[in-house]
Amino acid sequence: MKHHFFLKNRLTLITLASLALLAGCDNSDDYSENHSSHQQSSYLEKYRPQLQFTAAKNWQNDPNGMVYFDGEYHLFYQYNPNGNSWGDLSWGHAVSRDLVHWEELPVALPVEKDADGNVTQMYFSGSAVVDFNNSSGFGKADRPAMVAMYTSYYPTDMTLDNGKTIAAGTQAQSIAYSLDKGRTWTQYEDNPVIPLPPAGYESQFKEFRDPKIFWYAPENKWIMVAVIATQHKAVFYSSTDLRDWNFMSEFGPANAVGGVWECPDLFELPVDGDSNNKKWVMVININPGGPAGGSGNQYFIGHFDGERFTPDDDSVFNGEAPVGSLIADFEESESESGWTATKDLQGAYLSKGDRAGQSGVSQYLGEQLVNTFVNGDASVGSVTSPAFKITDRYINLLVGGGNHPRNPDAVEDSVPPSGDLLFAGADFEGEDGATYDDIGWTSSGDFVGQVVASGTIATQQQVSGFMGRKLVNSYFGELVGKGGDAVTGTLTSANFTINKPYINFLIGGGNHPYGAEGAAAVVLLVDDKVVRSATGSDSESLNWTHWDVQEYQGKSARIMIVDENTGGYGHILADQFMAGDEPAQPVSTETTVNLLVDGKVVYSETGDNSETLGWRSWNVAALKGEMAQIRIVDNSTAGFGHVLVDHIIQSDRPKQIANWGDFGSDFYAAVTWNDAPDGKRYWLGWMSNWNYAGSIPTTPWRGGQTLVRELSLQTIDNKIRLVQTPVDALKSLRDNALFTLSEEKVVAPGDTLLADGQVQGQVYEIEAELQPGSASEAGFKVRTGSHGEETLVGYDAAAGEVFIDRTKSGANAFNSGFAARHSAPLPLSDDASVALRIIVDTSSVTVFSGKGEVVLTDQIFPEPTSQGIEIYSKGGDINVKSLTIWPLKSIWADK
Repeated sequence: MKHHFFLKNRLTLITLASLALLAGCDNSDDYSENHSSHQQSSYLEKYRPQLQFTAAKNWQNDPNGMVYFDGEYHLFYQYNPNGNSWGDLSWGHAVSRDLVHWEELPVALPVEKDADGNVTQMYFSGSAVVDFNNSSGFGKADRPAMVAMYTSYYPTDMTLDNGKTIAAGTQAQSIAYSLDKGRTWTQYEDNPVIPLPPAGYESQFKEFRDPKIFWYAPENKWIMVAVIATQHKAVFYSSTDLRDWNFMSEFGPANAVGGVWECPDLFELPVDGDSNNKKWVMVININPGGPAGGSGNQYFIGHFDGERFTPDDDSVFNGEAPVGSLIADFEESESESGWTATKDLQGAYLSKGDRAGQSGVSQYLGEQLVNTFVNGDASVGSVTSPAFKITDRYINLLVGGGNHPRNPDAVEDSVPPSGDLLFAGADFEGEDGATYDDIGWTSSGDFVGQVVASGTIATQQQVSGFMGRKLVNSYFGELVGKGGDAVTGTLTSANFTINKPYINFLIGGGNHPYGAEGAAAVVLLVDDKVVRSATGSDSESLNWTHWDVQEYQGKSARIMIVDENTGGYGHILADQFMAGDEPAQPVSTETTVNLLVDGKVVYSETGDNSETLGWRSWNVAALKGEMAQIRIVDNSTAGFGHVLVDHIIQSDRPKQIANWGDFGSDFYAAVTWNDAPDGKRYWLGWMSNWNYAGSIPTTPWRGGQTLVRELSLQTIDNKIRLVQTPVDALKSLRDNALFTLSEEKVVAPGDTLLADGQVQGQVYEIEAELQPGSASEAGFKVRTGSHGEETLVGYDAAAGEVFIDRTKSGANAFNSGFAARHSAPLPLSDDASVALRIIVDTSSVTVFSGKGEVVLTDQIFPEPTSQGIEIYSKGGDINVKSLTIWPLKSIWADK
């Protein structure tokens, strides 16, 4: 078998497969008017994971139906067979014999549509079992049935063939069975088997989903747990035949409740390997409200008696304020508080819960909180605290509201950049009634004959931020008898010569990057190749952006505005294409709460697009003794353009709100396999985050699964923890080690261990044990490149945290919050060391630390040429106790 190696030693020859990979990763695209369809995957595309399962093409999200049967691990998953964005949800299917190598099979449960192409049923998430005892009656003597239970989503009112009536938007639980190991399926004729949530929750029929079923041997019955998502409830049912189900109990709310609860799981594991001492693990996925913002995964440890789950006392955390020194609780009047407000927030920033036009503000403490939804989302301004002294290791605070992170390059007020328009028509100004073609653009599709926009169109939200009277606004569907976002087409400028180092312009509208299906973007064409692109941020407010085009100065170019998207926010706004000597600076649109030291922002938090406040923690141990201020900023007028803040407290420890399964940003909807051999328990999750899942720069696929992990329960520091390790079969991908440290080595700041470029690559595994010693920070720089790209993986000794820092990891313009540092608390071991196992793939980093009780998973999008690896330290010497680096073979080697 020929293998593709994605890590090489520069002293060895580069394999032909690696050259093929690099050749297939050109950052430019040929463009023609017929540029629309994507080819079947080569598994060598730019950013294609080489260690983790992705479908050959199209959208995928939650893992579903995971069960082991007859030598195969089955992985079903949420899948759109018709596109690269969410929609037409079906169950995709793949199988593996080792949980590492995967074979994609035909779609198992395809979306159902009527004769006119309208969706009548989607297959949302669920699970599968093998009915060995034929309790369902679906099987045969020599062929036990595989039975799947899933959420049927019915978008419209309908009467099913069996006479059952369904209300539009219903999420109900249905079953299907297979007699050929999951290859083909038959739906049960009396679906849905659970048409409504249990008594008392019937009104929640649009939020009842994600059934997980398993066999409960002590009582010879099937158990099902699902969620009532917005109520933060897990509900338990039982059945003896998989057809008829009886409600038993409910669990929740508890711990993290900052978003909807989804994709539950429940399973039993021995503690410390003792089969006589077992505990049950309850898994709840949450979105938003995860530890890194957006999607997350939490677990509870406790007892299940066949009817009810009861968590252990030390597995549940209350929402009360932590013990500490109060900075602010906002219970005083504004005049008594000593805080200073500006603009629309003067005399108006405090509220007692919801304001007019707002609903659902919750999880704040006391009677009042900061709520900048003063005049709706149109209000802007800031609120700043008096100076205070940092006296403890942590600042804990409650935060909610919009997800609009701070951009350190942004300015407070809009200042148009200096420069000249690139070409006639670059500002879209002209006589009223003029079309885009009239002012010098060449149109195609629905843009043909369309009049230049002069602002907001029909029912569109208010458009702002453009200059002059005119702009491009592709939300004109209602003007031509369609939905606002239903139109598509392109606008292409006249040729112009690039004579300045920067192209500056205003952009807004949907976040749909070029290069993926359904783009809504602006692109720069040089020699008919796309060399730069930009997209909006799901906002009707235009903002400045720029392209650095120094390498193309003197060349002829064109601007093309592309709208291929007919979904939500499926339009583009653009204005003022200018040549400049300096890059344009964007205007701040943040909704944040910030910690300032010496007037500089050292920590910043934003909300999760939720009116539910949640606890956040800043580790300020390194700042003890400094004078500081808190500044709350609302510069956004877009949707969810407000921030909520309450109780700010200095404490000696962070406020814990949950037991997190993963502290990174990209581990969601995680559930486990049923019936794995030898009593093993494995799981994986969707490697993405709903904050940006629809915008990641991959094609022809979008979304994939994480590495498979084996689970166990271990007692660590007198508490039972869920511990994760990569499956043993992952080691089968290792080739000969490219670097092994023969003896312990001290590395001082500035030392060049590994920095000489002798060891580098895209896909590899690092096992290391580091003693931070006198250093404040120690770790690795991975996927480093000549343009400053790098991802940091390390240990912050001052904070006592393991982290991934993807601030400079590569492409991140598709989401303002993507460039971030994610961390997790982890004390050093008894010998003052930290163990790290780091799995680096083409577009992700997964870190297993300690004994596996702390895991972080983050996507990254570096250039293929960014292949450097370095060890680094800050503030002092570190001792590298052990270090080995292995190249890893691609799981797609036989494709």
